[in-house]
Amino acid sequence: MSNTPHQLAEEFPEHAARMHALKMSDTHFAKLFEEYHDVNRAIHRAETDVEPVGDTHMETMRKQRVVLKDEIYGMLTKA
Repeated sequence: MSNTPHQLAEEFPEHAARMHALKMSDTHFAKLFEEYHDVNRAIHRAETDVEPVGDTHMETMRKQRVVLKDEIYGMLTKA
């Protein structure tokens, strides 16, 4: 089990400027960005036993993080 925080700035460092610009100009992106960080924080807290959760809930949160990350990446790389 990994307890790496998976911050978007670390996941996509080459898109840092675009992330900032989209957070300021695109409300949908800003909402996805915030949702990702909320889920990511919850996962990190569960992995570090600050707020433990069951395996099923952990799997659901991880899947949600992947879906959000994929959508965010798609928006970052859209021409």
